[in-house]
Amino acid sequence: MSKSAPEDWSVTTIGKSCHILDSKRVPLNSQERALRKGDYPYYGANGVQGYIDDYIFEGEHVLLAEDGGYFDEWQSRPISYLVSGKFWVNNHAHILKARDSHETRYIHYSLVHKNILEHINGGTRSKLNQADMREIQILAPPLPEQQKIAAILSSVDDVIEKTRAQIDKLKDLKTGMMQELLTKGIGHAAFKDSPVGRIPASWKVMALNKLASIKHGYAFEGEYFRSTPTPNLLLTPGNFNKDGRLYFGPKTKYYDGPVPDGFVLVNGDVLVVMTDLTKEMTILGNTIILKSESTVLHNQRIGKVEILDNELISPEFLSFVMNSDHVKNHVKDTATGTTVRHTSPTKILEPLIPVPSIQEQKEIMGVFAALECRLARTESKLSVDERVKKALMQDLLTGKVRVNVDNKENAVA
Repeated sequence: MSKSAPEDWSVTTIGKSCHILDSKRVPLNSQERALRKGDYPYYGANGVQGYIDDYIFEGEHVLLAEDGGYFDEWQSRPISYLVSGKFWVNNHAHILKARDSHETRYIHYSLVHKNILEHINGGTRSKLNQADMREIQILAPPLPEQQKIAAILSSVDDVIEKTRAQIDKLKDLKTGMMQELLTKGIGHAAFKDSPVGRIPASWKVMALNKLASIKHGYAFEGEYFRSTPTPNLLLTPGNFNKDGRLYFGPKTKYYDGPVPDGFVLVNGDVLVVMTDLTKEMTILGNTIILKSESTVLHNQRIGKVEILDNELISPEFLSFVMNSDHVKNHVKDTATGTTVRHTSPTKILEPLIPVPSIQEQKEIMGVFAALECRLARTESKLSVDERVKKALMQDLLTGKVRVNVDNKENAVA
């Protein structure tokens, strides 16, 4: 615990500061839950697992993962949850409620991103036993200050939740707009039936394999892979986010060996994922247009989509239509493999697609780009809000910044 905490703060433990209500938990298996569907949330180690017809607990409580929690990822993912209302809890989460001299919400904020690995028992599934949990230390100011800190952080959480709700709505709008633009276009009065459904009368229907080809990536030699940056970034399926963008995080791979001709990508290249390790196939068939300040290598399991006739289809519209439900569902339905799912250029390029004129393709992409910009701005705001919260938690939960408990407003002194 911090040695520089204010003099009027104390070091307590979960066992001393909380009522531990684990004995009241009742686990239900999936078959039992299926027969008891209702409106009350059923919680496990990492949040809501479903809804059932009854509840055990009521009011504000903290759920702290017992096993299966994100203990190793405590900095970026929550290990505790603040819950309220009426709910049910299984035996994979400890359930805590603050004693009279403590604030339940403050307990949650003290735990949600806390490193408790020294209290975790190893094995195939990390576990936080109740005896070990009781010894976890918490830095605690006087109750009025706990309440004020909790109120400030709760207000930031409210802003974050509203921003997340806006993002969810924009994503739903994005999905609906894709379908609308691919079936109705912009400003059409006459429509026709086609093999892909009703579309504007002036549009064509063509197979993707008549519009583009796909080039396989190169199997770069593993002995030259690096985890620290080199001049060459090695693109892998892991860089493709389920939201349809590229992500270069701490697990990004780099390459420090010989590079054959023809396997260095350039900005503007259309790229598609052909292998997916996720059971749900969240990235299989995802298509992006490369925009990177780094030198990016064309690795295996990534397809480079090459347009056959630029007068028929633009790279932007090609990427747009390849990310549509129509094409993505075909890719998933024809995928091979069990644990690792694969597709191929042949399968990806089988579907028929609607093809507007190049001019209308540009107009469609302009409308869609405006919505994507709005979504990006909102996501950027969320990132800022989350950074603000992280900084506030660091300052307020250590006493580095004190709050004014005399002021009824949620202000930091």
